Amino acid sequence: MSRPALLDRIAAARAQREAQGRVRARRTVTRRDGVRVEFGGRWLVNFCSNDYLGLASQFAVAGALQDAAAQHGVGSGASHLVCGHHALHDALERELADWLGAPRALLFGSGFLANLAVVQALLGDEDLCVQDRLNHASLIDAARLAGCRLRRYPHNDAEGALRQLRATPDAAAMIITDGVFSMDGDVAPLRELALAARVQEALLYVDDAHGVGVLGPDGRGSVAAAELDVQGVPLQLATLGKALGGYGAVVLGDETLIGHLSETARPYLYTTALPPALAAASLAAVKLARKDAWRREKLQALVARFREGAARAGFQLLPSDTPIQPLVVGSDHDALALAAALEARGYWAAAIRPPTVPEGSARLRITLGAAHTEADVDGLLGALAVSRAELAQAGR
Repeated sequence: MSRPALLDRIAAARAQREAQGRVRARRTVTRRDGVRVEFGGRWLVNFCSNDYLGLASQFAVAGALQDAAAQHGVGSGASHLVCGHHALHDALERELADWLGAPRALLFGSGFLANLAVVQALLGDEDLCVQDRLNHASLIDAARLAGCRLRRYPHNDAEGALRQLRATPDAAAMIITDGVFSMDGDVAPLRELALAARVQEALLYVDDAHGVGVLGPDGRGSVAAAELDVQGVPLQLATLGKALGGYGAVVLGDETLIGHLSETARPYLYTTALPPALAAASLAAVKLARKDAWRREKLQALVARFREGAARAGFQLLPSDTPIQPLVVGSDHDALALAAALEARGYWAAAIRPPTVPEGSARLRITLGAAHTEADVDGLLGALAVSRAELAQAGR
């Protein structure tokens, strides 16, 4: 018997990534100061963070973390159902449920864990999971691990979702979509998907990681922007680590569904609860996000300024009115070269390559935040123009 050598397989896969320009490497940040970050001894203006409202380093949020850590310690000590559920966890769940208009919320350690929990707790071998082709990897992995039948419809094609449901009429089914798509920055057609779900007696679940805090009335996200409630979207996810600046996630829905998750979802039952201090920080962030409309207003003004400036300079951005502004370059090597040229000029905009995005659509995923200034945006636009000319002259 001769088994395949795993180390040989790893070496071959690494060599292929090197040839394609797809080696991934971490960048170690040594200091942060708002939208400015230091690594390698240099300060850069950060245009690849998901801290859309500038809350990650906001004084009241950081103060809440420090005060709670001093009072309650660093860790929670156990899972939620043993002895790890703290009053601060409970307060955060209630605040989020009130803000987003849901009967109940359930706190998870991350959005990835939350998506695994939802799909695995609700679907099994004979069930159907219909998903947008550009959904986040956690949603795709959740369906695969649940063992259900996964069907994917063309991006933002509600009719395609309806066709997939009609093709398997006898299975319990869910439609699952991102609210705001993290690599393209566009918004799902939630009203059409809600109608398809209702007609086909399926459950609609919206991962609104990049919408909550940014879109809709009072920042309540893409579901609220579509004028839908828990009747139209029985389950939705909100993360704490993007617009809210912290870490973790919540799933929101009616009492029956959330109760089922709290009693059966393995990623909830068998993991340590978030530190209470992190819950305190997120609670402070939620309260600021609810009342500080100026953060969203400034953010939208910066998005408009960037798009207008990019159009004047001849850059073709994907259609997006969200803080996610993708500049598709094409080849992996060209995206890396443009990112490196920007970095040399003091700006950090990460190159995103397959398999995160489709083949041939490597891009800079430029993200804006309320902590940026107009000068930051104008500086980035100028650096993009100079970098493009430089690379063109070099034949890239």
